[in-house]
Amino acid sequence: MNHAKPYDFKGRTAVITGAASGIGRALAIALAARGAHLALVDRNEAQLAQTVRFASGSGVRISSHLVDLADASSIAALPAIVSETHPDVDIVVNNAGVALGGLFEQVEPRDFDWLFDINFWGVVRMTRAFLPKLRKSDDAVLANVSSIFGIIAPPAQTAYSASKFAVRGFSQSLRAELSGTNVAVTVIYPGGVATSIAATAREPMGTTPEQRERNKRLWQKMLRMPPEEAAAIIVRGIERRRARILVGNDAKIAAIAERCAPVSYGRLLRLLNRR
Repeated sequence: MNHAKPYDFKGRTAVITGAASGIGRALAIALAARGAHLALVDRNEAQLAQTVRFASGSGVRISSHLVDLADASSIAALPAIVSETHPDVDIVVNNAGVALGGLFEQVEPRDFDWLFDINFWGVVRMTRAFLPKLRKSDDAVLANVSSIFGIIAPPAQTAYSASKFAVRGFSQSLRAELSGTNVAVTVIYPGGVATSIAATAREPMGTTPEQRERNKRLWQKMLRMPPEEAAAIIVRGIERRRARILVGNDAKIAAIAERCAPVSYGRLLRLLNRR
């Protein structure tokens, strides 16, 4: 095993969550084009079937799995089901995520729990389920998707930022634990990627239709990078064996701002935005 060489996807098997749309779908297509076999995971059957069709032209083995990442028992059973099509697993991309807007005092505890169950516990459960299979690979990658909001924490994103900071901390500690083994851990920090996450985000009780519409317009302005471009950056980062992949200039700027002004980066970012 020579980690100085670029990662070669050809003939590898990748498990991708959130594969029905957005970054997950774009990653599936990009990895299939590089010769990787795919086990695609999502809860949206129709859109997942579309992803399978889009990725199938590359002649690789593809399986699809309807799984709710909030369901611990379904995740625990998934490796055995995946093994029916794919004897080995070399790459796991924990990409699936949901969003929840609103100030902390507005957000219902059950909605906070719902988001954490998918964004954080989904990552932990998938990692626990598939790590034994990754350890059997001669060159494995665990890639966990955090967010620009796992680097900076803006207002009205307490639940989402908390979950993405948790993914970041979990992944960094796990990377240290797995140092020197065959399993590399990569953390991905997408900035504003044009996915459906904002359109499907939950809003707190009491939010007016006007507020919801205003929030969606704001997010649409921020979410501009095509998922295909984001996937290309991620694939290139994994290929180059990056432990940290910043997706987009906004993510890079946020990382610099947080490093320079860890307490007052909000003022710095507002200044940069005005300029």
